[in-house]
Amino acid sequence: MSTPTIPSIFSAQRRAHRLARARARMAFPDAARFVADDMIEDTLERLAFLRHAPSRALVLGDPTSTLAQTIRSGPEAQVDEGADFNLELPYPSSGFDLIVVLGLLDAVNDLPGALIHLRNALAPGGLVMAHFIGGQSLSALRDAMIAAEPERPAARIHPLVDPRAAPGLLQRAGWKDPVVDTHRLTVRYATLGRLVADLRDQGLGNALAHPAAALGKAALGRARAAFAARADADGKTAETFEIITLTGRRSLAGT
Repeated sequence: MSTPTIPSIFSAQRRAHRLARARARMAFPDAARFVADDMIEDTLERLAFLRHAPSRALVLGDPTSTLAQTIRSGPEAQVDEGADFNLELPYPSSGFDLIVVLGLLDAVNDLPGALIHLRNALAPGGLVMAHFIGGQSLSALRDAMIAAEPERPAARIHPLVDPRAAPGLLQRAGWKDPVVDTHRLTVRYATLGRLVADLRDQGLGNALAHPAAALGKAALGRARAAFAARADADGKTAETFEIITLTGRRSLAGT
């Protein structure tokens, strides 16, 4: 029986590049960081609620490095940061009692495989939390891109995970006590350009293996007009960021 071929929708190189760009942008005080801040705050609240004080943690995908610094301030806590690691490969070390992934999982070709790799990197009984934006995100941007090229829209925003599919993925990956949560952030923008800049600041741009060419002047004008047409009376357009959070453990038996 042949092994199913996994489509190469995303580029690991582009995924690493968008995170590296986000890390560089965080050096500027006006860089947007609300998505990362929300994920970090959520992680710390969950750790406090669970009374989980890790002794060896792995943090992946945090462009701010804030989460690793906070965990490191705990008693005897060791924290690794694998900033540019490709989650579609096994992590080179294991035995972590906590793994946190911010972003990243929205743009992997083999999501079940990535979830298995995360489980395998845990110590028995270890905890994993993974946050990323989900399928109900960026509706205003999507509509603007369709309006830009109404006859033949190109792929400019990569496909996102539907949270309804997540529980089945976690079970397939062997996570114990799997939980899927979602919540939404709403941010209001005066211009389409400001939204795009915020996405780039936070490493949320597309990581498609074959990205479309840049919009031409006329198409960009149509996109801006469509975005502005959704604005409220104050001239600002609401955009939604759906945050999916996956939590689970590796069994005490290490399976």
